[in-house]
Amino acid sequence: MRPLVCVFAALAVFVLESPVPAQTAAAPSSDLDTFMAQVLARRDDNWKKLQQYILDEQERAELRGPGRMLVWGDKREYVWYLREGYFVRSPVRANGVAIGEADREKYEQDFLKRARERDQRSRENAKDGAAAPSPPGDVQSLIQQTREPQFVSSAYFLEFKFEAGKYALVGQEKIDGRDVLRIEYYPTRLFSEEPGTRAEARSNQATGRKSKKEEAYGDEIQRLMNKVSLVTLWIEPAQKQIVKYTFDNVQMDFLPVAWLARMEELRATMTMSEPFKGVWLPRDVEIQFSALLAVGPFDVRYHLEYLDYREAITSGRIKKLPADLDLRSRR
Repeated sequence: MRPLVCVFAALAVFVLESPVPAQTAAAPSSDLDTFMAQVLARRDDNWKKLQQYILDEQERAELRGPGRMLVWGDKREYVWYLREGYFVRSPVRANGVAIGEADREKYEQDFLKRARERDQRSRENAKDGAAAPSPPGDVQSLIQQTREPQFVSSAYFLEFKFEAGKYALVGQEKIDGRDVLRIEYYPTRLFSEEPGTRAEARSNQATGRKSKKEEAYGDEIQRLMNKVSLVTLWIEPAQKQIVKYTFDNVQMDFLPVAWLARMEELRATMTMSEPFKGVWLPRDVEIQFSALLAVGPFDVRYHLEYLDYREAITSGRIKKLPADLDLRSRR
C-alpha cells in the first residue's frame, strides 16, 4: 500500500505548493475590490502584535481505503515558543510516544537554523536594495524574525493576491457568533508561473530547459486549474479580518494522473480565531481529497490544529521544554 500513500502525498504537495500569483497591477474597480484589497493587505499583521506567546499544535494525517478502512495514520504534537528571537516548533509526542530530550533539542536546533536561513534569504532577495521588513519597535527585543513563522504560513497556504473584479458578495452569515461577510473569489491567476513566484524559483533551480511542448502543456494545466477553482472567504468587516476560507476544485479530470485515479473531491479549509483581543491567529487547517482507483475509493485527510494560545513567562527565557511539561500552568 505504500505506493498508494506516495501517490496521494504527491497530490497533496502538488496542491499545497502550487505557485502563487504575483501582485496584479489592476486598480480596484468597485467598493468590494477596495475592501478586498484592504483585507488581503493586512492579513499577515497579527502574529507580531504580542511580545511573546506559546501555542500547541496537533498534526494528524490518515489514508482510508475501500469501506473506510484505515490504511495509514499519523499523529504528532508540538509546542511553539520563542527561542533566540524566532518562533520554534518543538516536538512533544509522535503517535502517543514522548519525544526524548536529545531528539527534541536536535529538532529545535535544525528548525531554528532553517528559520534564520529563511530570514537571511529574504533580506538578500529584497528588491532594489531595500531592507527586508523588520519587527515593530515595541517587540524588537524579543521577536527578531522578519518572515512569518511556519504556523502562519501553513494557515495561509493559498497566498492569493488581489485581483480586481474577481470577487462576489454572496451574503451575510455567522461564524462563532460573529457577523461575517461571505465573499466568493474566482481566480484567474492562482496557479501561474510569473516573476517572483515559487514556480519561477523552482524553475531556476531545475537543470535544463523545458521544451515548448512541455511549457504549453504546463500552461494548459494552470489554465484549467484556475478555471475550476473557487475560493470562499468569510470576513469580519469591522476589522477587515479573514475569519475562514475554503478552497474547492470542482473537478480535475484533466490532471496528469487521471489515467491512474479519478479525483472525486478536493477541499481545503483554514479557520482563524481571536485568542487575544484584536489579535487573530490560525486555529486549524484541514485538507481533504478523495479519488477513485480500480480497487475502490480512497480518502486522504490532513489536519493541523493550533490551540491553547497563551502568553509566555516574561521573567526569564525558555531554554528547554520537557516532554511532559504542562505549559498551561504558565498562564
